[in-house]
Amino acid sequence: MAKREEFVRRRLELNEKVLRRATLGIKRFWNLDEQSYHAGALDAKTKELLGLASSLVLRCDDCITYHLVQACEKGASGAEIMETLQVGLVVGGSIVIPHMRRAVELLEQLEEQADQEKS
Repeated sequence: MAKREEFVRRRLELNEKVLRRATLGIKRFWNLDEQSYHAGALDAKTKELLGLASSLVLRCDDCITYHLVQACEKGASGAEIMETLQVGLVVGGSIVIPHMRRAVELLEQLEEQADQEKS
């Protein structure tokens, strides 16, 4: 199973576990998080790129993976993603480099998968 599919499957599985036990506060926070990425004054792709840069600075690999997948699904190009990672690198400094490496590896996998689906 590809990294993307495994990540999505596992994330959904764990989200279900959390939501079965969730307090009202947890449910409200998750709803706010989900709503924040809907199109508004900014389109959804731009919001996912913002989430990607923020996640890189915070060094959260799960968040980086999630926002990278979402940005690709919303039409972000490789060039747009690399510029987003550049912003995260400038803000976060060299400590984000290991996370950026993994993000670029996943980006390549997503691009290969998209190319295969087109064929």
